[in-house]
Amino acid sequence: MRTALKRNDGQTTLFMPASSNDGLGVKIVTLAVPSEGKGKDSVSESTTSIDSLSLSSSTDQQSSSASLTDAPPESIASSSRSTTPKGSITLLDKNGAPRAFINAEEITAFRTALASTILFKKRKDVHELLVFGAGKQAYWHIRLALLLRGEEIHHLNIVNRSFETGASLIRSLFSVNTEDPLSPLPTVPIPRPKVSIITPAHGEYDRLLKSAVRGASAIFCTTPSLTPLFPASHLTNTDGRKKGRYIAAIGSYKPHMIEIHPDIIRQAVAPHHGHHFHKHAQEGGAIVVDSVTACLKEAGELIQAKVGGREVVELGELVMLKRDAERRRKERNGEDTDLDSSGVELGDPKKTRKSQDGDKEDEAHKSLVAWLHKGNVIFKSVGLGLMDVVVGGDLVTRANEKGIGTMIPNF
Repeated sequence: MRTALKRNDGQTTLFMPASSNDGLGVKIVTLAVPSEGKGKDSVSESTTSIDSLSLSSSTDQQSSSASLTDAPPESIASSSRSTTPKGSITLLDKNGAPRAFINAEEITAFRTALASTILFKKRKDVHELLVFGAGKQAYWHIRLALLLRGEEIHHLNIVNRSFETGASLIRSLFSVNTEDPLSPLPTVPIPRPKVSIITPAHGEYDRLLKSAVRGASAIFCTTPSLTPLFPASHLTNTDGRKKGRYIAAIGSYKPHMIEIHPDIIRQAVAPHHGHHFHKHAQEGGAIVVDSVTACLKEAGELIQAKVGGREVVELGELVMLKRDAERRRKERNGEDTDLDSSGVELGDPKKTRKSQDGDKEDEAHKSLVAWLHKGNVIFKSVGLGLMDVVVGGDLVTRANEKGIGTMIPNF
């Protein structure tokens, strides 16, 4: 478990130790206090299709320090001061010897997006992607989503207080399609869907927000918000429940912070009665989290919705189902099953495996698959030190292979 050090200036520093199969590590990050302001920014542009913005270096579009580099933009998700965690990761080998020292700012956003997209990549429908925020977390969530399922994503809607920050994010995101001759690594082209940016300054913001939320196949919430990002009714009433969607909320990390309205959480964990209204997408009866202990202690959405330990399931438990699926396959005399190479056994929910002695296990499995593929799935993450240690170790290995970084002999 992490240790939090609250400082006199209102900021919080987290110490996140972890041990993996390959070694040890600790991340130390300081989190800025998010702004409580919810006012509408005074910007001339409030919503538009980003297709009208050129990726050239024209003066008028570059005036707000938006640069055409492959670096993500500075995060001002909900305040004028950056809320991106600042700090470092120290990696040690199995014997405790220093292995690497990494800036935590980029890897924190990167590893969080990796966790969010574990379930995202399994979804049947990802046509409409909605992202709240325009910082590093938003950048990496969008970039990984496009790398994984880009050809299937038709629309990308970004909701952010500042239009220019959103435009800067898009310019930075798609500039990676231009090869950098000075980079030791090749850039990976990503598909470009139709992109729109929505800000509260627009006179029809409420209507546009409702339409974007209702139409979304997947929603990434990446802001340190102190209030819900959209009204609960957008998803809890009859029209809002007709479509199944995947929601990943990773921006809030304290009990008083919240991105998703508690009513949406309460509906997602409501007890089942053996059937679903035919026009409603399936609910799983649980929230998927990165850590039960950490989320019940720190996640504002779960705390304010009064969610208990029996109503959450760890992402790692779903991944571990692969081992159970392999065991069952052997028990069925080698009957072939459709195993997802990354974890959960995700066969086609329309295909029924043979049932033995009224085995209810198949039905439970099909229900789980249908929920993860097409139902309403909410993933809540507050971050784990283990993510940083494992991903950091992989990045260091790759850096060594590519000759990237500074080596300190006899340290």
